[in-house]
Amino acid sequence: MSYQVLARKWRPRNFSEMVGQSHVLQALINALDADRLHHAFLFTGTRGVGKTTIARILAKSLNCEQGVSSTPCGKCSACKEIDEGRFVDLIEVDAASRTKVEDTRDLLDNVQYAPTRGRYKVYLIDEVHMLSNHSFNALLKTLEEPPPHVKFLLATTDPQKLPVTVLSRCLQFNLRRLPVEQIQDYLQDTLGRENLNFEVAGLAQLAKAADGSMRDALSLLDQAIGFGGGQVLESDVRSMLGSLDRSHVLSLLSALSEGQASSVMQVVAQLAEQSPDYADVLAELISHFHYLALIQQLPDAYDESMGDKAILESLAQNISVEDIQLYYQIGLVGRRDLPLAPDPRGGFEMILLRMLAFRPESIQSGPEATPTKKTVSTKSTNDNQSVGVKAETAQSIKSASVNESMAEPLATADLERKSESKPEKQTAPVSSIKEDADWHQIVSQLQLGGVDKQLAMNCALLTQENDKLTLALQPASAPMLTREREGRIQDALSQVYGRSMQITIEPQSVEIETPAGRDERIAAEKQASAESAIENDSNVQSIVDSFGGKVKANSVQVVEE
Repeated sequence: MSYQVLARKWRPRNFSEMVGQSHVLQALINALDADRLHHAFLFTGTRGVGKTTIARILAKSLNCEQGVSSTPCGKCSACKEIDEGRFVDLIEVDAASRTKVEDTRDLLDNVQYAPTRGRYKVYLIDEVHMLSNHSFNALLKTLEEPPPHVKFLLATTDPQKLPVTVLSRCLQFNLRRLPVEQIQDYLQDTLGRENLNFEVAGLAQLAKAADGSMRDALSLLDQAIGFGGGQVLESDVRSMLGSLDRSHVLSLLSALSEGQASSVMQVVAQLAEQSPDYADVLAELISHFHYLALIQQLPDAYDESMGDKAILESLAQNISVEDIQLYYQIGLVGRRDLPLAPDPRGGFEMILLRMLAFRPESIQSGPEATPTKKTVSTKSTNDNQSVGVKAETAQSIKSASVNESMAEPLATADLERKSESKPEKQTAPVSSIKEDADWHQIVSQLQLGGVDKQLAMNCALLTQENDKLTLALQPASAPMLTREREGRIQDALSQVYGRSMQITIEPQSVEIETPAGRDERIAAEKQASAESAIENDSNVQSIVDSFGGKVKANSVQVVEE
């Protein structure tokens, strides 16, 4: 007996065997069980997702000798003949090869005749979008009002090409691409029925390569079985697909975790010997960054198809959360720009060097790095450890044109004091400078930045009892107040006062002027003074009188000396 390919051998025979497409199956099952059947069905979707298979199961459900139901028996002569493709009342038409109007008219001439054996005469027209406009016109009237014994099942991969007059006469079902997990599980079940050995990682590669198509996945599985001599191994699948060896990706990740450009370039040199597609290499690298980020936040998210669990867990521990997010973003932008590079390998190398260049740790090191008093601390969401980064780092990353989003975590980081190799000169406590120092003077000395600084600037001092301060926060700024930010303001106040302070921030409107309000008032006074000086300037008045001009409103700017 000749060999039958897996896609045909294991084609689903009833709705329960279908993989995915539950949104379509539920509607058809309910319609069959309730005997509320439309006369025309249109199934759309990419290749290999089950359009023709569902249509044949529907034809079987309509003509089963046991009666119309969503569960055809599969044993009667009608069900067997439909499975074997020789049922006389199931007319399958390939519209791609019968596009002429004469073919359509010949087809419709037999519509009026009753079915020969079955309950319904079913017309299954595949790739219906290939019909000509004249063919559609010939089909319209019959499609709208067919005889009661006729059902039309249309299938297409391109519903946009169908006339709206046809779409309006059909029940349309859009079949979706199948998820990788569903395809992988089905391939695993298929190999179990075939009693063949396999590796889960190899099936994962096939499922990804299928791109949502189950038929493509089964065809690739057939090829992989032949390539591997009766078994499906990851190494064989990668060789067959021309995919990158995962060891190279893991070596790149390890070199990036060390932060050594020489190690990275050495791995790239080894990779170049295989003449890879660098866009595919970068895509694989980005996928691993995503996976590492997942297992950092969700340790239970390990997927067996990724393999090398110990190596991946080690990389997830050695590469910081911030670095992985930065690498992922740089990789995405680099993948978009890679086709613009004059040399693919050179473009790929520049992307890797860019990852190293913008690592916060690497910017601190180097002969030209100069110590500063202020540092930027980025708080890890994984272990709450602070990583110090100099203020110059935030500015350099902020101005980099790689991508605005990669600089955001650093540009918005909170400024705080940190000890350097040499002891810093501490800010003198307010109490030792001036016992009655006002709130504006205190806020000006707080080592805060970003939102924390703005919150402090919009606070007014209500009461102070020994080491306890009660502050009133403007209601407009209240949504930005969090427990963490309140704690950072309290720490900054303790540093300025030179002793432990406790604060209570109450959102309320008060008439006391806040530091932010004071700055706005001073700025407004300076602006008014500048505008008055311009308007009263003799030279300006002379120009206005001579040329009939006027000073443009809001054009005067205060220049700080």
